[in-house]
This record gives sequence, C-alpha cells and structure tokens, in this order.
Amino acid sequence: MSEEFKALVVNKTDDDFTVKFESLTGDDLPEGDVTIEVHYSSVNYKDGLASIPNGKIVQSYPFVPGIDLAGTVTSSDDSRYKEGDKVIATSYGIGVSHYGGYSEYARVPGEWVVPLPEGLSMKEAMTLGTAGFTAALSIHQLEESGIAPESGEILVTGATGGVGSVAVSMLSKRGYHVTASTGKESEHEYLKSLGATNIVSREEVTPEKVRPIGNQRWAGAVDPVGGKTLAAVLSNTKYGGAVAVSGLTGGGDVPTSVFPFILRGVNLLGIDSVYCPKPLRETLWKRMATDLKPYGLEEISNEISFGDLPQTLSDILNGKVRGRTVVNVKNG
Repeated sequence: MSEEFKALVVNKTDDDFTVKFESLTGDDLPEGDVTIEVHYSSVNYKDGLASIPNGKIVQSYPFVPGIDLAGTVTSSDDSRYKEGDKVIATSYGIGVSHYGGYSEYARVPGEWVVPLPEGLSMKEAMTLGTAGFTAALSIHQLEESGIAPESGEILVTGATGGVGSVAVSMLSKRGYHVTASTGKESEHEYLKSLGATNIVSREEVTPEKVRPIGNQRWAGAVDPVGGKTLAAVLSNTKYGGAVAVSGLTGGGDVPTSVFPFILRGVNLLGIDSVYCPKPLRETLWKRMATDLKPYGLEEISNEISFGDLPQTLSDILNGKVRGRTVVNVKNG
C-alpha cells in the first residue's frame, strides 16, 4: 500500500509535544497479519490520556492512538480473514504500544481481530467499543457468580461514563433492577432513558466515612470507578453478592477490610478487557449483537467527524463527554 492516508499522530520530543493530523503510508504501519481500512473508531478516557504529554499511556513516539476500530479488511496473511471482511479490533496493544484506530488504515495481528457479528453495524460496534465490551464482560462475570434479575438491586457507579452508560442499558434489557449512581443531577433523565429504575447521588453511595461493613443493599454492582467508591460498594453488598470492578477513576487504593468477604461471602470480580481470551471475546461480541445489545444505542452515542477528534480528546479528560463518542474516520 503506497498511497498516502490520514492519521492523528502524537509526538513527544525533549522540547515539544504535538497532536496533529499527518499523512502516512503503508510503510509507516506496524507489523501485523491483517490490514484494515478503518471506518469508525471511538473516544475513550485512555485515548484522552494518550493525547497529553504526561498521560502515561503511549510507550513510544511518534504514535497513532485509538484503542478501538472497526472497518473492512483490505489484505490478510491470516487464513481466518479475507479482503472485504467486516471486522472489529480492540484491546491488546492497540492504541497503547501498537498504532491504533485514529487512522484511515490500520494493521494488526490476526489474533486481535474479531469478525463483525451479524446484528451489529460498524458504527454500533464502535458505540459499544472497549467500554461496551467491558460492560458486557462485567455482566457476564456477575451472571457466572449467580447474580440474576431476581437477586435484587444492581448498582452501576459512574453511570454517565462509557462503561456505566452501556452497563445500565444492558442490565435493563436483561431485566435487572438497575440503580445508577452519578454526581451529575442534570443527567437523571438521560439515565432513566437508558433504563435506570433508580438514581442515587455519588454521596449516597460513597459517604465521607465508609464503614467496614454496612447495610445489605446491592445484590451486585458494575464499578468502573474503584477507590473509595469500591470500598463503599463492597461494604453495602448483600450476602453472596458480587462486584465487578473495571476502572480506577476514583483511585487505585481501596480502603476496605476483609469483612465483606469473610462475613458476607461477597465476590470481588476483576474485569480485564485488554487480554480477555479470544473465544470469550468472540462470544461476548455475539451477545452484544443479541441479548446484550442495548436498547436505543443512539441515546448513548454521539458521532463526530475525524477532524473533531482533537477537541473531543480534550473534552473527555475534562469530564465534558457523556456516554459514547463514535469517530467517523471516513468523514474527515
């Protein structure tokens, strides 16, 4: 592939840091079995961090961020994929150590590629993206731990974020009683439109003083926040309940005790969407096209053009983005 194409490139030198669109060729792409013409990508908090000099995401420069992409195979040395196949690629090193989706073309190892399942468009797949996959994996693990709709109230923290928004909608579709936690009073109607049956404030979930063991309220929880919030959620989880944690926007330290685990048998489920095994990854993408496909994906999604990407990366770091932002890479 000798023709030039457009990509968003971040670069860092001793004297400068830049985020700008540049022209690349196929020779600039990293090694991989499958070359993909990218149609859509998405904006995640990790992508925002990749666009600042001290974000501690990018491992070497210059670099093309974007941890999610969906597009059409243009060439493949992997027998599982052929020219014209519609595919998704997320996680692994994409957008961190391997050039990502903020480019009109990408090249990745075949093991990182998932066929676009029937029932999902490429835009819908990127409305879900890594955030949606993380939400689906969280729900899958809760189900594996025996948490069912009849178990009781399920809490979703950080509910207006990417993982939280999708989790609220997925759980609602599965028939769960969903309580959404948010610090944004203005977003209550948005959360109700996703299927939340109850909305609580951030302060109600995480009081100033978290008790080692509190009231038994939550049958389960999807928590992309971590930190003190996770400690509070564990404290108030019912006997035999489970909490799926996938993030640390609230911090990496969890000031909890052993009491929820040894007195109530609470399960803490770690959610790793990056290196999730391929068979489970493919199963969950198929579920996201069927029983875990959220109602009203358009409520969660906001589409931007490729050219709008730099501003949106800044916005997500400043808490100005709700739900999921899809990047139309074909619309420059």
